[in-house]
Amino acid sequence: MNAKNKLIVINFLQFFVWGAWMMTLAHYGLVEKGWNGKQFGLVFSTMGFASLVMPILFGIIADKWKANNVFSILHLLFGATMCFLPLINSPISFFWVLLIAMCFYMPTLGLNNSVGFSVLKNEGKDPTKDFPPIRVWGTVGFIVAMWTTNFFTKEWGLGFSIKVSFIIAAIGAFCLSLFSALALPNIRNANKETLHRKSFLEKFGLQAFVLFRQRKMFLFFLFSMLLGAALQLSNAYGDAFLQDPNVFPKGGLINNFSTIILSFSQISETLFILAIPFCMRKFGIKKVMLFCMMAWVLRFGLFGIADNSMLGFFLIITSCVIYGMAFDFFNISGALFVEQNTDTHIQSSAQGVFMLMTNGIGSVLGNLAAGYVIANHFEDNGLRIWNIGSFDNPTCGNIWFVFAGYAAVVMIAFAITFKGSNNQINKSTNQQIK
Repeated sequence: MNAKNKLIVINFLQFFVWGAWMMTLAHYGLVEKGWNGKQFGLVFSTMGFASLVMPILFGIIADKWKANNVFSILHLLFGATMCFLPLINSPISFFWVLLIAMCFYMPTLGLNNSVGFSVLKNEGKDPTKDFPPIRVWGTVGFIVAMWTTNFFTKEWGLGFSIKVSFIIAAIGAFCLSLFSALALPNIRNANKETLHRKSFLEKFGLQAFVLFRQRKMFLFFLFSMLLGAALQLSNAYGDAFLQDPNVFPKGGLINNFSTIILSFSQISETLFILAIPFCMRKFGIKKVMLFCMMAWVLRFGLFGIADNSMLGFFLIITSCVIYGMAFDFFNISGALFVEQNTDTHIQSSAQGVFMLMTNGIGSVLGNLAAGYVIANHFEDNGLRIWNIGSFDNPTCGNIWFVFAGYAAVVMIAFAITFKGSNNQINKSTNQQIK
């Protein structure tokens, strides 16, 4: 098997183990377990809390050791931890166990990028051109996982509790750990012979934070954090929204096939991923990020006006298609932008910083704030005002419109302040770090 096919398998499984449980976690917590908005907001924020430190920590370890071995071990530990989740009922206990699992999983998102970039460069390929077609298989893996979970948990399928999704993820993680251990070449960026001559920052991989000295990179990371606050909101609440019988009656098309409908978001990703190389060359990072932010406004806004009708179904599908641009133009283009603006010996650490700002600080703030707002303003005895169709709500005061308004404010601020309009590699970064 050649290097490209190995990376395809790894990307497929990398996102399969995430998609197996993440999209249905809200329904599991809010419905099966009966947790309130604040409790679920805390549980879903585990991905953010884990991303505060762990991606940078393991990015540093990967830069100093063998990144492929770190990647494999983390997935083994993640799979083992996921096996305990079906046994837990308390939201607090669930939070701690899921937090441990996320401490093992979240660093692998950045490592998946840096390992893929390194393998492609060793093959003489250009990551900007050759990585997106490989990464698209991660989206395929996410879709397959969603459909698999839908079949296992719906009445028209096997009808199991949603807790089976955690076991599906664990099995996938074990397979990925074994495959990556056997298939990936050794990837080591640090030179142990010269390590003793390096500074404190260099020894511990903290030189990636030098990137914050540049105005362009500082603003990019800042807005990555702000956008990260909105990044997982539709993933956190989308399935619970479509399965809420007060909006979409149980047994209806939307309620009964909620997870499959949401998978159109990931199907859309497969198309937009392939457009990234062209868009990065044609428009540069600023316009690509603006396209992404506008897509988030539309993603949330269309959910806010969708009701239980054919028009509502069309609006939901349209929102899912738009999600592909919203997600890919931020995550993949952002990772490539970071890769272009960092020296090779700190790329794992730099990807860790990117993950810290998006899936770490941004995700924690977004999930905690969303949980608080929902519990205090849009929730009453377990009933939630998702959109204008909830309880015949005639006003614009609903959950999805609040999310859309936030994304619009971030978009306007980014358009005014960020000046990085081209996609050229910033050589001054390398000079500063060296």
